[in-house]
Amino acid sequence: MTQFRIEKDSMGEVQVPADAMYGAQTQRAVNNFPISGITFPRVFIRALGLVKCTAAEVNLELGLLDASLAKAIVAAATEVADGTWDAQFPIDIYQTGSGTSTNMNANEVIATRANQLLKKSAKKKVHPNDHVNMGQSSNDVIPTAIHVAAMLEVKEILLPGLEHLARTLEKRARQLDGVVKTGRTHLLDARPVRMSQELGGWAFQSRQAMERVKSSMPRLGQLALGGTAVGTGINAHPKFAGMVAKSLAQKTKLPFTESPNHMAAQASMDSVVEMSGQLKATASAFMKIANDLRWMNSGPIAGLGEIALPSLQPGSSIMPGKVNPVICESMMMVCAQVFGNDLAVTVGNERGNFQLNVMLPVIARNLLESITILGNAARNLADRAIAGFTVNKERMAGLLGKNPILVTSLNSIIGYEKGAKIAKTAYAEGRSLKEVALELTDLKPAELDRLLDPRKMTEGGIMK
Repeated sequence: MTQFRIEKDSMGEVQVPADAMYGAQTQRAVNNFPISGITFPRVFIRALGLVKCTAAEVNLELGLLDASLAKAIVAAATEVADGTWDAQFPIDIYQTGSGTSTNMNANEVIATRANQLLKKSAKKKVHPNDHVNMGQSSNDVIPTAIHVAAMLEVKEILLPGLEHLARTLEKRARQLDGVVKTGRTHLLDARPVRMSQELGGWAFQSRQAMERVKSSMPRLGQLALGGTAVGTGINAHPKFAGMVAKSLAQKTKLPFTESPNHMAAQASMDSVVEMSGQLKATASAFMKIANDLRWMNSGPIAGLGEIALPSLQPGSSIMPGKVNPVICESMMMVCAQVFGNDLAVTVGNERGNFQLNVMLPVIARNLLESITILGNAARNLADRAIAGFTVNKERMAGLLGKNPILVTSLNSIIGYEKGAKIAKTAYAEGRSLKEVALELTDLKPAELDRLLDPRKMTEGGIMK
């Protein structure tokens, strides 16, 4: 059976598991919010540890914190950042809207660990509020941790994933430049395109996504820390916020700065909504790419059958030999989740009442999930779908040769109306365009061969 100890806070006594590193305030939150079982992700706890560690270093430098206590807090907070104490952060995401419970969770864990690191003969003990939370409030710590965590995840997961996908697409585009296929608009046959052009378009979308994300990072890098309770900076040294932001920037190699307006930084999560919007735009692009791959892979007999995606796992429990485009489907589900997350972030930001937003935990959870799953899914799509698909060149060439839309190349010579007649006749009678064009125009066979060359049609300009 679980053993308990008694902890006290300003509201009285509460039972806490005997081996827990946290104290009364964390336990009250555990008791009060048995909602989902979903807790803050690793990167958020990492960010929280970094913030607490850096705050202690700065308070020491400012002469506000005893050196021995500061050293112990820094060591303990570093362990939190490194993941040593992740199991000691049990509070549900659906908690107090300011995230106060989780801020106190960090304060209590860090204080407990810091006191373990101090010698028993130490004259002073680390207090979670007085020392670990010095110069801070949950109201500026949690928004700061959201921004720090998001910036870390963008740098380490999302941008590398997008870069890897773009490079993989560009490599495959170079390899497949010689393959000409039927283009499609409205899911109907259109003018020819090269596979290099098709994949190059996808690569451009990925690189555009990177640029959009990067453009939002300077604003996401503005930190609320230093505003304390209501944005006025009460109980914080005037230099505290700027020094913490500068130190975090040096530690992470990310462009962190003090927010130029603490009122806005704590009352709203506008920069987070902006970044979430960039993620939504990225997801909409990836939904299109993944779906294009599914269409191109469809068949293999009754569909387009232009490519064959890598065979990764059996596709059916009843149909032997069936293999499904599972990586594309995984990406599409990621994109759908990002769309939903963006709505939750947007609604969360609307709930900034006067000097504080009160939906910070759910904003954090949804933003960070979107960053993580998009970055991982981009890399997965590159490695398990794009890099290894094979091309059915014979089928592509066969479909292209029967495409009546190739007659468009004759427009500047014979006119739209006669071109339409040739296309409709060829399609209705199952004959080649060249054969019908020879009957209905004065064009010579060699001239038609030149004008109806699919490769030349992919190079633009007027066919003459």
